[in-house]
Amino acid sequence: MGADPLVGVVYHWLGGLAAASFYVPFRRVRGWAWETSWLVGGIFSWIIAPLAAASLLVPGFWSVIQRASPGVLAGAAGFGALWGVGGLAFGLSMRYLGIALGYAVALGLCAAFGTLVPPLFAGEMGRIVRETSGQVTLLGVGVCLAGITVSGLAGMSKERELAAEQKADTVPEFSFRKGIVVALFAGVMSACFAYGLAAGKALAADAKVLLASQGRLDLWQNLPVLVVVLWGGFATNFVWCAILHRRGRAGGRKRHGTRLPETAAGDEPDPSAGTRTTHEQPAPADQRGAPVAANWLFCGVAGITWYLQFFFYSMGQTRMGRYDFSSWTLHMASIILFSTLWGIALREWRGTSLRTHLLIAAGLVLLLGSTLVVGWGSYLKAAS
Repeated sequence: MGADPLVGVVYHWLGGLAAASFYVPFRRVRGWAWETSWLVGGIFSWIIAPLAAASLLVPGFWSVIQRASPGVLAGAAGFGALWGVGGLAFGLSMRYLGIALGYAVALGLCAAFGTLVPPLFAGEMGRIVRETSGQVTLLGVGVCLAGITVSGLAGMSKERELAAEQKADTVPEFSFRKGIVVALFAGVMSACFAYGLAAGKALAADAKVLLASQGRLDLWQNLPVLVVVLWGGFATNFVWCAILHRRGRAGGRKRHGTRLPETAAGDEPDPSAGTRTTHEQPAPADQRGAPVAANWLFCGVAGITWYLQFFFYSMGQTRMGRYDFSSWTLHMASIILFSTLWGIALREWRGTSLRTHLLIAAGLVLLLGSTLVVGWGSYLKAAS
C-alpha cells in the first residue's frame, strides 16, 4: 500500500483524540494513590495492549524482535525509557495546569523537538528545505507552533483573570509557575518517543517484509517497534511508581480521586466536610475500602485508550510517505486540539473573559490548520 497523506492525517486525528481522552477515566478512580492507578493503567497501555495488537495483526512478530540487533533494541528501548521520564513529568503538568493548558505547553515543545530533530540528525533537512513540498510541510510545523503559542497565551490570560478559588474549582492544584517548568521539561523529554520510533526503523522494515510474506497490509509494520519502545517506558514508570509507593507507605500516602478535609494529626476526616476531585491528596496509606474492580476497570480503559494514540499514530506514519517526520507534528497538534475541547467540556475555562475565549478559538483554528498544511505538503511529495 502506497503513501496516502490525507488518510494519514485522519489516522493522526484519531490518535490525537485517544491521547486527549485517556486521562478522563482516571478521574473516576477512587481511594487509590496516584502511583497505583498510574501503574495499573500503564500495565494495560505499555504491556498488555501493545503485545495483544502486535500478536493479532503481525503474526510471528516475536521473530522480528529476536532477529533485531542489540543496538536497535537498546536504542528503541533506551529512548522509550527517556520518554518515560517525560511522561511522568507530563502527568504533573496536567495536575498543575489542567488538561487544556498542560497539553498545549508540554506538547508544544514535544512537537518541535520530535519533528525537527530526527531529520536534522539524519542529515535530511537541507533536502527538505530545497523542495516545495518540504517548504509547505515546514510551514505547517510553523503554524502548529504558532497555535501552541496562542494556546499558551490563553492559559496566561486565564492565570491573570481567575481568582485562586475559581482556579481551584476546576484544577484544584493550579500553579502556572510550577506547571510551566514541569511542562517544559516534559515536552523536551517526551520527544524521545519519536527518537525511539526512528531508532527502531529496522524492526519496522523487517516487520514489513514479514507482513508482505503473509499477504497482510504494511499498515501494521510499526507495531513491533511500539512493543520495544514501550518496554523502556514501562521500566522508567515502574521504578518511579515503586519509589512513590515505598515513600507513601512510610509517610502516609496520598490517595487518588478525593481530597479529604484537613484534620488534626491522628484524627479521622469528617465525611460531612465534602470531597473534591484531584490527583493526589492526603489519606491513609493502606488504601483499603477502595472499589478495586471499578478502579481496575477505569485504569484499564484509560491505559488501552492511551495505547490507541500510538496504534493510530503508527498507522498514520506509514501513509505519510517520505515526509513521515511530519507525523509527530500532526500527532501533537491533534492532541492539543482535542484536549482543548475536553478542557472546554470540563469547564476549565469557566469564568474567563471574551479575550481569553478568542485566544482559545484562535489556537484551535491554527492547530487544525497546521494539520491540513502538513498533510498537503506530504501529499505534494507523494504526488511528485
